[in-house]
Amino acid sequence: MARSNSTTPPSPRRSKKPATPPPSPPTWDELLINKLAPYRVELAGIVLFLIAALTLLALPGLTRSGWLGWWTSLLRQVFGWGAYPLSLSVAAGGLHVALRRVPRPYHIRPPQIIGFELILLTTLPLSHQLSGATLADAYLGRGGGLVGWALSAPLQAFLGPLLAGLLMVSLFVWGLALIIGLQWTDLLRGLRALSARLHAWGLEIAPDPPTAVLGPRAHPAIPQPIVIAAADLPDDAPEPGRRDPRLPPLTCLEAGDSLPVDDQEVLYKKAVIEHTLADFGIPAEVVQIRRGPAVTQFGVRPGYIERTTSEGAIHQQKVRIGQIVSLRRDLALALAAPRLRIQAPVPGRGVVGIEVPNGAVSLVRLRDVIASPEFQARQAPLTVALGRDVSGTAVAVDLAKLPHLLIAGTTGSGKSICLNAFIACLVFNNPPEELQLIMIDPKKVELMRFNGLPHLIGKVEVEADRAVGVLRWLTAEMDRRYELFAQVGARNLGGYNRRARRRGSDVKPLPHIVIVIDELADLMHMYPGDVERTLCRLAQMARATGIHLVVATQRPSTDVITGLIKANFPARLSFAVASNVDSRVILDAIGAEQLLGKGDMLFLGPDASGPLRVQGVFISDEEIVSLVRHWQQAMPDFTPTDPPWETLIARFALLDETDSLLEAAIELAQKYDQISASFLQRRLRLGYPRAARIMEHLYEMGLVEDPKAGGRTRKTLVDEDDDPLETFLSEQS
Repeated sequence: MARSNSTTPPSPRRSKKPATPPPSPPTWDELLINKLAPYRVELAGIVLFLIAALTLLALPGLTRSGWLGWWTSLLRQVFGWGAYPLSLSVAAGGLHVALRRVPRPYHIRPPQIIGFELILLTTLPLSHQLSGATLADAYLGRGGGLVGWALSAPLQAFLGPLLAGLLMVSLFVWGLALIIGLQWTDLLRGLRALSARLHAWGLEIAPDPPTAVLGPRAHPAIPQPIVIAAADLPDDAPEPGRRDPRLPPLTCLEAGDSLPVDDQEVLYKKAVIEHTLADFGIPAEVVQIRRGPAVTQFGVRPGYIERTTSEGAIHQQKVRIGQIVSLRRDLALALAAPRLRIQAPVPGRGVVGIEVPNGAVSLVRLRDVIASPEFQARQAPLTVALGRDVSGTAVAVDLAKLPHLLIAGTTGSGKSICLNAFIACLVFNNPPEELQLIMIDPKKVELMRFNGLPHLIGKVEVEADRAVGVLRWLTAEMDRRYELFAQVGARNLGGYNRRARRRGSDVKPLPHIVIVIDELADLMHMYPGDVERTLCRLAQMARATGIHLVVATQRPSTDVITGLIKANFPARLSFAVASNVDSRVILDAIGAEQLLGKGDMLFLGPDASGPLRVQGVFISDEEIVSLVRHWQQAMPDFTPTDPPWETLIARFALLDETDSLLEAAIELAQKYDQISASFLQRRLRLGYPRAARIMEHLYEMGLVEDPKAGGRTRKTLVDEDDDPLETFLSEQS
């Protein structure tokens, strides 16, 4: 057998390791510590709760023990009666810590803890001061204890009892505010609301001014009121008088909240504007800042650019305004503004106005504008509130001086709210016998809440065909008023009413009439000829008769706002529109397409050099309901009657059903004793079939005798003083 040459290497020798002894089992103390270690905070809370609970039981003497008696006597000596709320707060804190893993429906904030400590540290010295306790009484645990004495005695010695008490009361109120969560802005808002309520209450209880002129017994040092007789007033002047007690108080409207001014935001935007203009080589400086509810206007003063002439001289050239205007998009990009408007220049100011939207928009309430000095300074009965301009100043206009207003704006821009605010201002300052309202709302949802107002003639009209009848009645009412003016020799409504009051019961004063149309486009689409003709005639002639128009439309296109309508409405108001074409139609200038919406408007007055930017007022549905309810309670005997244009609408409906020339044929029948179909052909320039049909209508109404053979003339049966159409309509009804 052959021996193998390969040899197997020997395996290495393994060293033996000592065996590890098994771990010893943990003791009961170690197991207890390991189990309770995650709950040490909860255990501390339980201990605090038990100590506080025992203290609360020992303070009134319910439990007696040696160490408890020493502990409770120490607490009474240090805190006095404050030992009870202190122990109760420690018990609540311990329970709160013990249950920290349990979901809680409340959340305790650090300011609330500080507020509780302030209340406790102020009530202790206050109780010590009010009870008249001494240091010996404090050692006995009376009053606020030693803590109350230590906080009260030095303050009384240094400030006196009155100032020390006021300081403690103010700290107590501060602590209470911290617990409730009130801030300084809430306090200021509450003070403003209280001031407004006191002002309104003062206006309600203020006595009427004396009417006696300066006499021989009057003291010369006391200024006496100047009394002007009504006969000495011009015809256009408003009539003096006191506020009717039936008028609504300011409490019917809600007060607004003003947002705090963020100076850092204003300074940041100012720096961005200056740096952006400088980057484009335009030296300019922001010299005026006017902050409004929705936008802030930065007044930029253009600088000078140095240029070298051909002779080497340095010449300073003023920056052109167009260079700043052309950078509108660049400024909007730098400021991250959604929309930016540049007014170049601002009328009456030597600056270019860059209007930047605010980070937070302040809501302008109708009550704040009505209570403002700018609104109160206008004594005209038809004063309406617009809102606040870019400087925060209240803006109000007299509707009688406009004398008509045309409003445009897209859906949701604030157009209907503006109309509601106008109506609310009018009914806020005028009783029904001095102002009557006519409302046309083709959308059927915006003005329906005013139904039930005693100022309203009839109800809110929602049908387009009835709206045309309302406009026709207004033109007839305008003509009737002019005839009344001619009889008494008056030029306008104010002069007529003064003469009517002097004559007594022979002549009755006439009220102002304001017609509000919410959507003109719908009426112009269905009846363009009738609506344009009546609107233009009213706008041209109705001012002196006290009839004023407020017309709104969503679509300010040339087929809705025609050139004839536009020429007779010098006062216009535009909310946000879709394009600069619409802005040119309503304002004759661009800019309305850059508005922010939600009440942001441009108002162009009849005598203004340019449009004024205003943040419109807001009135809620609850305020409208409150005003309507107030007038219904103030005039419980008021019963709505049928509107006076019902007969006119029925008359035109009859003419539409029969023939539009039927009224002219009736006038011929009243004028002549005999008529025939051929006679109507010649006088009305008609064909024979239409003239024959008109003769049949006259026969059905009983205005001509029975037909005769050969179409001969027929005798008329109507006098000139009769009104056959009205008689026929009454018989049909």
